[in-house]
Amino acid sequence: MGLRIDERIASRRTALSPQERRAAETLIEHLDDLATYRAAELADLAGVSKATMSRLFRSLGYADFDEVREDLRALRATGEPRQTDAPASLPAYARAEAAAVSVALSSPAIGDAVAAIASARRVLVVGWRNSHAVALHLRQQLAQAREDVRLAPAPGQVLGEELADLADGDTVVVLGFRRRPAGFAAFVTEAARTGARVVLVGDPTAAEHARRAGPAGIWLECPVATEIAFDSYAAAMSLVAVLADGVLTARGPRGRARVTGISTAYVALREVE
Repeated sequence: MGLRIDERIASRRTALSPQERRAAETLIEHLDDLATYRAAELADLAGVSKATMSRLFRSLGYADFDEVREDLRALRATGEPRQTDAPASLPAYARAEAAAVSVALSSPAIGDAVAAIASARRVLVVGWRNSHAVALHLRQQLAQAREDVRLAPAPGQVLGEELADLADGDTVVVLGFRRRPAGFAAFVTEAARTGARVVLVGDPTAAEHARRAGPAGIWLECPVATEIAFDSYAAAMSLVAVLADGVLTARGPRGRARVTGISTAYVALREVE
């Protein structure tokens, strides 16, 4: 992908005519929902002619407004919040969410992931950016069912220390939803090299990293893309619940005893209602 439309406008601003600059300012003002307009509507908003708006698109390196839309859709495909169509129908959105949950929960590898987490000596759950919230919830749920479940990265922490402690018999659950950090691939590779079993959970754009998880690695695909401006983690949270439930079941009496012990501590400390 080349320069974004706002970057193109910034680089060309001094070469634009006054009318084109007015049109360009309108594009910037409506950048978050630009693709929901038609070119004629944008021209009206800017108070310029349709011909001026068309000249602006060509000056910015686009053939027409359809090409602008395609650029915006490409940005949305990377996970950047952009509205690319008219406001979504909420019933249609709900159906799409249900379909995403179905995809995430239909993976035959879920059983393998549950077994790897339940039987591990220790479990490390890792997630950055948007993935961190899912990782935090997974760690909290797993900690109800089994001991020694850690979360990384902690604030101000690097990951080398965490990797140094891992070995054969451990499991690393790596959450990798789109807009991952630049070092994501290297981390998955290094985690696999420790001998720990790697469970990789991510949207379809993370599938390329599955091979880095090693021959014993487990890949769980979990869609997050939507027709609205922001990704949805409903399917991811559903997958967390299923994984944690499976681990609790696999741990049997030990898992149930741990839940009881934690609940007893809650009461003693008056931590929850």
